[in-house]
Amino acid sequence: MEDPVPDNFLLLKLLDTPMPFGKYKGKMIIDLPEGYLLWFARQGFPAGEIGKLLQLALEIDVSGSKNLVKSLKNA
Repeated sequence: MEDPVPDNFLLLKLLDTPMPFGKYKGKMIIDLPEGYLLWFARQGFPAGEIGKLLQLALEIDVSGSKNLVKSLKNA
């Protein structure tokens, strides 16, 4: 069973990784709109690290923790 708490590396990577393709190419994954992330949830997240980051971004956005996570970048 996977640990539900993301490791710090993945959380920090979320802050510094731009979307590599699509409508929001170049925009930081943490800054993607919730609607776009929900679209991936319905269609299926991409395989690999990008998919994990998109899924994590959605979980953070839905939980209302986006600003808290973004504050880590300045810490």
